[in-house]
Amino acid sequence: MTASAQGTADSKCPPTWPLVAVDVGNSRIKFGLFERAGEDSQGLPVPSRTLDLVPQDGKLNELIAWLKPWDAAAVGWWIGSVQRTVTSQLVTWLRDRQATRISLLAAGDLPLVVSLPRPDMVGIDRLLSAVGTNRLRSPNTPAVVVDLGTAITVDLVGSQGDFMGGAILPGIGTSARALHEFTDLLPLLDMQALAEPPPPLGVATIEALRSGLYWGAVGGVRELITRLGQQAKATPQIFLTGGAAPAVAGLLSQDAIYVPYLTLAGIALTAETSAGC
Repeated sequence: MTASAQGTADSKCPPTWPLVAVDVGNSRIKFGLFERAGEDSQGLPVPSRTLDLVPQDGKLNELIAWLKPWDAAAVGWWIGSVQRTVTSQLVTWLRDRQATRISLLAAGDLPLVVSLPRPDMVGIDRLLSAVGTNRLRSPNTPAVVVDLGTAITVDLVGSQGDFMGGAILPGIGTSARALHEFTDLLPLLDMQALAEPPPPLGVATIEALRSGLYWGAVGGVRELITRLGQQAKATPQIFLTGGAAPAVAGLLSQDAIYVPYLTLAGIALTAETSAGC
């Protein structure tokens, strides 16, 4: 972890609040402002507000108005990233505004046991979602964490809270772009606009594409949940996050829980643990 911080006058520990949790993905950057310690009814830290940006020139300047009354130098920045170029641009932007409390998170910084040969090779977003899931799941109960974004990840958290691995498959929008780019006649569909499940029977090309992309993803996630439960030898709890999760949650299980800011909460929990010295 790369971090610099100034402690308070009577403590060697850096102040925890306020902090901005940053989830840098391959297509979007998500920010969550945590101004004070506090939890929702599920036990997760609650961001006072969030911001979702597409990483384009000038977009980071939207943070100035979003942060008010804070400025960039007044808060701690805790960053989980799977996109190095965008992260470098963000860190440069922050340093240009005199921000010094910047932490780039790695697997070893998290309050999480990663039961894999190379924890450093696992996407930090997957691990951070597992940190949040450990606050939510029932004691001694495994959990499956589904993140539906640019990629879909389906991961298993063991009954003792260790990250055990999982599966990665293309997100619905990613699959739609691939079909358009690698075929001659198939159109590009905006699958992000799907608020409701499409009919499974497509009576024209566009409807057939919507059906195959959507229900193919749902079916793949369902199968993975079943098989990961068999691996855990217990019925897992199911937690979902990501842009496409609200429309899919009820199709996977009546007990599936949608958590819109699961990864950001995992970052806040990591910051809170790290500063608890």
